[in-house]
Amino acid sequence: MMQKIPLVIGIAGGSGSGKTTVAKKILDRVGADRIAYLQHDSYYKDLRVLSATQHSDVNFDHPNALETDLLIEHVITLRNFKPVQVPIYDFANDARKTETVTVEPRNVILVEGILLYVEPELRKLFDVKIFVDTDADIRFIRRLHRDITERGRSTESVIEQYYETVRPMHLEFVEPSKRYADVIIPEGGHNAAALDMVVARIETLLK
Repeated sequence: MMQKIPLVIGIAGGSGSGKTTVAKKILDRVGADRIAYLQHDSYYKDLRVLSATQHSDVNFDHPNALETDLLIEHVITLRNFKPVQVPIYDFANDARKTETVTVEPRNVILVEGILLYVEPELRKLFDVKIFVDTDADIRFIRRLHRDITERGRSTESVIEQYYETVRPMHLEFVEPSKRYADVIIPEGGHNAAALDMVVARIETLLK
């Protein structure tokens, strides 16, 4: 049986903070079959319509780079127990693929992303707001490794982007959004005690 209103949980934090690790551990422990999982990264705008000059000017760490209105629409749709078609983003080409992924409604909606708490209309949809707080050097090393191995980036381009947009946008948007969090988890998925409390809280709310 599904409850009348699903529990909506947000997981935010800086790039490389360990948000995805926390989300996956919640999925594993609560049960993936009980959770509708959305990632804000899936909602990056398609840049194929832009010229080369316009493309190079895009700041991927600014809220305007994401189609947050569509994410809001999808969360509301899932809350009404209807499935949604989530975009698939190709980071190597900065474009959305033609296919989508169907996410079915569940009693828990788990949303993960860097800028979740920046937009008030999205922020108010969360019943529980988690912020993963990790030191800047660890976040940078993780981002460097991910962008090289998973997104085909060069070391130089990752470092340049970090200085030009990642760090400034983190200080302007991500770090200030921490004040909206209900729970702050230092060290992300490596903080077993905090994860135990979060999972226990989710189980209690579901009951």
